[in-house]
Amino acid sequence: MNPPVTDHRLLERLRADLEAAHYDVGHLAEVLGATAVAALERENGLPAVLAARATEDPAATLARLFTLADPVPVELAEGALPSLGVEGARRLGLVTGDGESVRAVLDLSPVDIGGQGWWLASDQDSSATASPVLPDHVLGLGGASRTLAELTVRTPVGSALDLGTGCGVQALALSAHAGTVTGTDISPRALAYARFNAALNGMTAQWREGSMLEPVAGEQFDLVVSNPPFVITPRGGALDTYTYRDGGRSGDDLVRDLVTSVGSVLAPGGLVQMLGNWEIPRGRRWTERVREWLDASGLDGWVIQREVLDPAHYAETWLRDGGITAERDRAHWETAAEAWMADFASRQVMGIGFGYLVLRRPLSDDGTRRHRLEELDGPVGPALGQGIATSLRVADLLASLDDGCELDLAPVVATDVTEERHHIPGQPDPSVILLRQGGGLGRVVRADTVLAAVVGACDGELTLGQITGGVAVLLEEGVGEVRAAVLPAIRELLVDGLLTLPE
Repeated sequence: MNPPVTDHRLLERLRADLEAAHYDVGHLAEVLGATAVAALERENGLPAVLAARATEDPAATLARLFTLADPVPVELAEGALPSLGVEGARRLGLVTGDGESVRAVLDLSPVDIGGQGWWLASDQDSSATASPVLPDHVLGLGGASRTLAELTVRTPVGSALDLGTGCGVQALALSAHAGTVTGTDISPRALAYARFNAALNGMTAQWREGSMLEPVAGEQFDLVVSNPPFVITPRGGALDTYTYRDGGRSGDDLVRDLVTSVGSVLAPGGLVQMLGNWEIPRGRRWTERVREWLDASGLDGWVIQREVLDPAHYAETWLRDGGITAERDRAHWETAAEAWMADFASRQVMGIGFGYLVLRRPLSDDGTRRHRLEELDGPVGPALGQGIATSLRVADLLASLDDGCELDLAPVVATDVTEERHHIPGQPDPSVILLRQGGGLGRVVRADTVLAAVVGACDGELTLGQITGGVAVLLEEGVGEVRAAVLPAIRELLVDGLLTLPE
């Protein structure tokens, strides 16, 4: 199927119709109702189709046509597209029809990224076509794409790069806070969609075709974001491969190579935010493998492993992502799953990690690099990008302080932090004290009574020097011992956002 046509005159008419219909996330939620929206999140479109058929609201008609893959009578479609018309939609490559009804040949949905609304065109997924997606499939706003969008720091920058742009969703979001945006992809179909989406949303960008960093070699950017084709797929043609997710390299080589080379296009102080997979071979920890990548990158690095799948689970996940299920074609599914597990077994891979990578090129090269690798598998809150920006800023501040100067800081407990105390029946003192972060990365920190006492006194007025001195007196312990025991943990609480510093 051909990608849509970027005809600016017709796109102006389409944009006018989408605006007039209030074809946006909020309005559709009102028109379709909570039950239908919840079902859509479970990939069950029937309640939404029934709700949309029950109203003549233009947004509901557009949702039937472009999001729910439900054929719409020509007269109804004309009413929802009064400026563009069905013929204009056909010329843009959006629809086809038989004279009585119209059906979409792609997905065109409203999305909300970082509180800003966009319209996003992409190929229809397997739930709409009832068949596996094609090798050159162009994905819309998937789960990984949304995660990266929420993860991205939205501080204004001069230049930004969306590496492996796909349909251009990250580039759209970058345009709200970057002076210039460049998007690259190896797929001409993906770039055609990206150009279409940029024009539809009134956004400008430079689009480059090519693999990985090749199209931007010799350039530098303040911010690089990437949802690269990180899926680890067996080589050799035994499996269907998809441009949007399969990088064409063995194992996790693509993610490794990107981590170790992306610094070449990063301006001093520049930031990289990306997603990735890494293999965990028998007898090794994931941190060993990824730390080697960070050491070779020459960059500061913060890596958060969010989940680990065993080879069988990994194969099932990505087969289903491509629309290949045992229910549709058991023989194909079994052959593909076996090939996947055999590939991992050949490298003695016991698990596959997935997570977030934040890399930064230091402003000055003093030879030291800060690397942090951690595992967080609990639920996370929204606005992760803001939390990451704060963590980086606070880490820089603490690193710049001379020894002992942190005692002059006057932190305050973040508003989303709660304290839990667990007691053994009959015992006066708690056996466990937990500091729980409600937002951000949802951290849970175990504290002893000394640390809990210091944190409890952080009100933004008293300095850490005053607080630790007072706690030492109350506990009848030496001030030096108290400070040595709690200050390393206090630094971590500051960096992680459980304690904040007044502006």
